[in-house]
Amino acid sequence: MAPSSASASPIPRRPGIDSGIPFLKDGYRFISRTADSLDTDAFRTTILGRPVVCLRGGEAARFFYEGGRFDRSGALPPTVVHLLQDRGSVQTLEGESHSRRKSGFMQLLTGGPEIRLASIAREEFAERALVWRGEESVTFADELPELMTGVAMRWAGIPRDRWDLEARSAELWAMVQQAGSFGPANWAALAGRRRTERWASALIEDARAGRVRAIPQTAFAAVADWTGDDGRPLPVEVAAVELINLLRPIVAVSVFIEFAFLALSRMPKLRTAFRHEDHSELDGFANEIRRRTPFFPAIAGRAMADLDWHGETIPQGRWAMFDIFGTNHDPRLWPDPLRIDPTRYREGRGDVHHIVAQGAGSYDVDHRCPGEPATQGLIAAAIRGLSGTRWSAVGGQDLRVRYSRLPATIRSGLVLNFR
Repeated sequence: MAPSSASASPIPRRPGIDSGIPFLKDGYRFISRTADSLDTDAFRTTILGRPVVCLRGGEAARFFYEGGRFDRSGALPPTVVHLLQDRGSVQTLEGESHSRRKSGFMQLLTGGPEIRLASIAREEFAERALVWRGEESVTFADELPELMTGVAMRWAGIPRDRWDLEARSAELWAMVQQAGSFGPANWAALAGRRRTERWASALIEDARAGRVRAIPQTAFAAVADWTGDDGRPLPVEVAAVELINLLRPIVAVSVFIEFAFLALSRMPKLRTAFRHEDHSELDGFANEIRRRTPFFPAIAGRAMADLDWHGETIPQGRWAMFDIFGTNHDPRLWPDPLRIDPTRYREGRGDVHHIVAQGAGSYDVDHRCPGEPATQGLIAAAIRGLSGTRWSAVGGQDLRVRYSRLPATIRSGLVLNFR
């Protein structure tokens, strides 16, 4: 259910003292289920003692992401910030500083480099398929992080003798997998993050000192040369963080790829078409995977000034959460939203720009991820790389999605046979 019109809705309050436990139990569907029950696109509640306004839908996406109304400073738990962003990174900047740093990422991720990234990924998947054919079964969740780390390292131009692939892939993957966790698992991931930062810092220092050759026009060379607002080279630790912010998201696409093959295991006609290299629906399919895959349920921000939402005020400094998962399943934007339908975009039943899995607004000035085209290309590249290989899902698996975990996972992990 979705409200027929939210244009005159107030911001009601969810009953109850604190919504922390319900949100943690089902973060992916919590906002939309509550909003449906209150017949609204915005409601107030308290999560773990902190007042918050929850928002969902297309209008809320524009309100949250565009116009610089919300910032990220202090909006996320420190453990999430340290694992996925860290201080001084582009995600923590606002205004002119954010735009300037963002332009560097745009140059590395759009207008051509994303095509090279997809090409590398396709090659790596095709080569790995030869290995997988000789194995009894393959658990994608175990295989993809290291494969994608190699893709990221090769694309970034990092010298192969500095990859330390087993350690780096484990650390980068833990940053993604443990971002929504608490306790020992999160602490271990943070310790791994610090090791990755030391590795990246040493690379930046060696590149600047000429001890390592950074190949021109690669991400590694570019980040080593980036400057701050003062025109001076970025501090080594900040440049290291930004290098990680290029590598880690590529590894994180493993989540989308696993869900893509889960979907294909249930769509035999499309799987057969792809195997015979009929890729006419590939872009639409990759778009649907980005829309449907539960990566993170919501994104948080703080109001930078008193804001008006249909006549009600969201006060300056108030915490807000935008419902990513619910907006990507909003039937007003996506007819039959639970169905994976690659044709919906060319038939006018969906707009790619409304997919908010990686933010909304524009790439250059808002907090929409410039890696969105690269993500789309990587999903397609994995499928293309395995096009010539027959595969099937092993029987008897528990392929239900565990929504109580952030990011959500397939309960048994997706296990495939290749032949």
